[in-house]
Amino acid sequence: MDHPEVLLIGGRAGAGKTTVGWEVSDRLRAAGTAHAVIEGDCLGQVHPAPAGDPRRSSLTEANLTAVWRNYATLGYRRLIYTNTVSVLADAEGMFVRALGPGVRIVRVLLTATDATVHGRLSAREIGSGLDRELAGSARKSRLLDDQAPPDTVRVPTDGRPVPEIAAEILAVTGWSAAPDGAR
Repeated sequence: MDHPEVLLIGGRAGAGKTTVGWEVSDRLRAAGTAHAVIEGDCLGQVHPAPAGDPRRSSLTEANLTAVWRNYATLGYRRLIYTNTVSVLADAEGMFVRALGPGVRIVRVLLTATDATVHGRLSAREIGSGLDRELAGSARKSRLLDDQAPPDTVRVPTDGRPVPEIAAEILAVTGWSAAPDGAR
């Protein structure tokens, strides 16, 4: 594999991005398929936002570039990247700049109903952020529904087991064990 490949797993808060991303990773690991995982939210998690970068997009890109350079130096060519809006077309340039020209991008948008998201976030957000998370999740759901590019594969997560969702996503990527030892 000459060019890197990135699986972008996007979706509203509570759709299951992180959980599904780790399940995809676990299945690839079991198959002997080399890959890296990056939780995109962690790449720009600073407060306050850097001057001139209120959305932290420049910081996120700089960190993605640095981390990917380390992985690529070791021979890795597949990346699982989870982040709410990573599937949007305006994020594509960041992945081309960070991973290099010719990167193959696979977009998967996880979907979930308001009721499912409320249940998941209520279990996760035990502090003061639940109402803010629910409102932000609903807002991002509308944004993703309206702006996800046509090549984005939508995968519903309501009432489905995580392994089933991961298997569906892996079928979209075409990733499996690398018989030639390629990372």
